Amino acid sequence: MLEKGGNVFRERWTRAASRGMPRNGKTGAPYHGANVLLLWDAAIEQGYASNVWLTYKQAASLDAQVRKGERGVMCAHFERKARRGEDADDAANVQAGEEGGRAEEAPRGGVLLCMPFWVFNVAQIDGLPSEVVDLCVEPVKSPSGPVESALRLLGGCDATIRHGFERAMYLPELDEIRLPWPSRFTSAEACCATSLHELVHWTGHPSRLNRQFGKRFGDAAYAFEELVAELGSAFVMGHCGLVDATIEGHAAYLDSWLQVLKNDRTAIFTAARHAGEAFEYILAREMPLLDTAPLLPSDE
Repeated sequence: MLEKGGNVFRERWTRAASRGMPRNGKTGAPYHGANVLLLWDAAIEQGYASNVWLTYKQAASLDAQVRKGERGVMCAHFERKARRGEDADDAANVQAGEEGGRAEEAPRGGVLLCMPFWVFNVAQIDGLPSEVVDLCVEPVKSPSGPVESALRLLGGCDATIRHGFERAMYLPELDEIRLPWPSRFTSAEACCATSLHELVHWTGHPSRLNRQFGKRFGDAAYAFEELVAELGSAFVMGHCGLVDATIEGHAAYLDSWLQVLKNDRTAIFTAARHAGEAFEYILAREMPLLDTAPLLPSDE
């Protein structure tokens, strides 16, 4: 997708995100990390209406049946295993990190192993019980639209945001987001999308999620942080319903991303994990919807 260009991957990720984060149909739990990207892409590619998935065994346990000839989507599960006499070279070949980091990130006495599993969309399964079908309902969006939803995220995080600058940026040393005046954007949606992109950068500050990539990626660390922000903003924009919004004044890092991902085959796992953490951090601080019901007159 990245090799097809920015418009292709950005639109596909955001449109997929607008259907909600992929969830397991039996447990209701969301999928994480690179599995989100895999399931989003499969849903768009196959035209599935929902982001609810089950393994073959889970479907069978619900007295449902995956239709003959249907193909599952391979996802990755990471599990920590104790070392049992393997030498250092063998251990180094196991790419560790919670969602595919480096082997040296694993604590002494254990490594993280990557194991595949396959899931099927609910559209591929017959005989599902009503409680699973109910999970397939479209995600609830803000009744006032995507702009209000984005503003509730921005307001809840209470980041320092200053306007009046030529381009959008986040300055870690000052811990502030700088933006052009809102009137400089082509639309309110574009202003919100750009602000949310910078808000994802804001989550990486040492006082929050403390994202640091210099030791692993060297000179490409800045571009890799931009990939995290690109993914994270797709998650957040999809949640808000900003499907057609454009992140304005955003530098093109596509070639740098592709080079990093080709040099390090586990980098996409790391980027997706950090993007998911940023999304969850922002979402946890969302301002609640106000009760707009009319006030009843008092007895006085």
